[in-house]
Amino acid sequence: MTVTAVQKKVTRPRADALRNRERIVTAALEMFVEFGPDVPLDEIARRAGVGNATVYRNFPDRDALVREVVCSVMDRTSEAAEIALAESGDAFGALERFVHTSADERISALCPMVQSTFDQHHPDLEASRERIEELVGRLMDRAKAAGQLRDDVGVGDVMVAVAQLSRPPAGTGCLSADRFVHRHLQLFLDGLRAPARSTLPGTAVTMEDLRQS
Repeated sequence: MTVTAVQKKVTRPRADALRNRERIVTAALEMFVEFGPDVPLDEIARRAGVGNATVYRNFPDRDALVREVVCSVMDRTSEAAEIALAESGDAFGALERFVHTSADERISALCPMVQSTFDQHHPDLEASRERIEELVGRLMDRAKAAGQLRDDVGVGDVMVAVAQLSRPPAGTGCLSADRFVHRHLQLFLDGLRAPARSTLPGTAVTMEDLRQS
């Protein structure tokens, strides 16, 4: 066995270690949604079924854990956009399915954490954000080209609506609002269809507009 092969064997994470990390991230997401970003890490460890040391071995501080949770949600949202882009046929229908799927990731509960908990310019966060922006832009461009999506809306319009309509902020009974989510999102989506029945004030909102607000 070569030295390189030995090094890879030694440094590759064990399957149980990866499972523990996934359990921690899943438990953290659930508890951030239910209680907000200040939930004790000990409680997250308890829900994940691991010891406190395991949490700190994977995530040295709260910011690292929050960042991992946010990036995991953003990455799954990007995957939903990629699946929608791979569909053929109704371009607006693909956009609709993406919006409903991304709402189930409970983005609104994580927004306060993105804005205040850690470095917004961390490379991992910026990469996830840019990927979403590019994919959603392509979904919208395709629907516009098909004459199904009004021309005066931007990626920021869609993403802020998903965040605002999907759930109320974490720790404010957000789980009790689940039954209204997709109904209200569909009302919003119907308003995006072309031909437009009104003139929107202002200009199409970009993700950069949202970052600067």
